[in-house]
Amino acid sequence: MIRSAALGGLFIGVLSALPIVGAANCCCCLWVVSGGALAAYLQVQQENRTLTGGEGAAVGALAGVIGAFVWLPIVVMVAAVMGPLQQAFLEEMARNAQDIPPEAREILESLGGGRNVASYFVLFFLQLFVGALVAALGGILAAAYFKKEIPPALGGNWVPPLPPQ
Repeated sequence: MIRSAALGGLFIGVLSALPIVGAANCCCCLWVVSGGALAAYLQVQQENRTLTGGEGAAVGALAGVIGAFVWLPIVVMVAAVMGPLQQAFLEEMARNAQDIPPEAREILESLGGGRNVASYFVLFFLQLFVGALVAALGGILAAAYFKKEIPPALGGNWVPPLPPQ
């Protein structure tokens, strides 16, 4: 279960931390749900049996927690690399746009400031708790979708048809 959750968490953390790709999380937490579903799918393939909803939720939630811990160092490194480039771009844009209204200029100047430690702390805990819940939902959905049905001839459950009335 740990291997499946770790791979799902790696999927969540890396794709959520990348600047442009991470924006897809605005669409129903796309990467978080997909990472939980990936973890449940990998667990189904590893055990070669159907997961219950609770097992899918557990592996998905664990993937969400691992994803938050993968997300934090990546987003800090990306901000450290992209911060100066973003600051230079915004300064150049503000210097060249002399005819923009003062309100828009204030917004441009406020975008240039980097995140402080407190904002990373808040975002990490948001990613940790909300990500675990949403990834658990992805695990439940994947457990329901990727069922391993065993045919009755091999010992699976067979329900006889109802007799005619």
